[in-house]
Amino acid sequence: MNHGQDDPKEEHEAIRQQTRPLPAGPRSDPRSDAPSQQPAAAPRLPPPRRGADWMFGGVYGTVLASGLLAALNQEGDAFTPFYDASWVLVTACTAGLAHGYSHHMTSHQAGSAAHHWRVLSRALWNEWPMIAATLPTVLLLVVAGLTDWDAYGATAVGLGLNTALLFAWGSFVALRVGYRIGPAVLMGLADATIGLAIIVANAVIK
Repeated sequence: MNHGQDDPKEEHEAIRQQTRPLPAGPRSDPRSDAPSQQPAAAPRLPPPRRGADWMFGGVYGTVLASGLLAALNQEGDAFTPFYDASWVLVTACTAGLAHGYSHHMTSHQAGSAAHHWRVLSRALWNEWPMIAATLPTVLLLVVAGLTDWDAYGATAVGLGLNTALLFAWGSFVALRVGYRIGPAVLMGLADATIGLAIIVANAVIK
């Protein structure tokens, strides 16, 4: 027997061991590496306004009514209280629509057309405090027209009433958001200062 040469059988067995495929491990599901697809959350309607929010709208509407009352009554012109009352109401409604629409556009969300209309209607409805705050001035002008009240008296009473309402709005809002009575009264006085400024401006300009 020739011991200097390798046995062909042993060489063949070594080659077969080297070329044997490795045992396959558990296959990983290719879908497990893909990012999980979460269902998109449905767009939500804006929540209704909280108490403090609609009271801020009341402050804005009261200031708007005071400015319109002072501007519509011109010295030397005939006093037209029904005309003035209608324009105060129309202006308040227009301002509410514009403010609600602009708020809707700045908070735009993805969704269907029906959802957009629901969100827009909610945003417009949330502007009702601004319109409601002008109603005391509107009613005052209607009463002035029914009782033949003079323009000076109606304007003076209207501006004074709105100044008192601004004080009440400011104090009430401050109390609702957590202020104590003293700071709340000071905030009411700050709001009433706006009404006083309109009164002074009306006197100076006219």
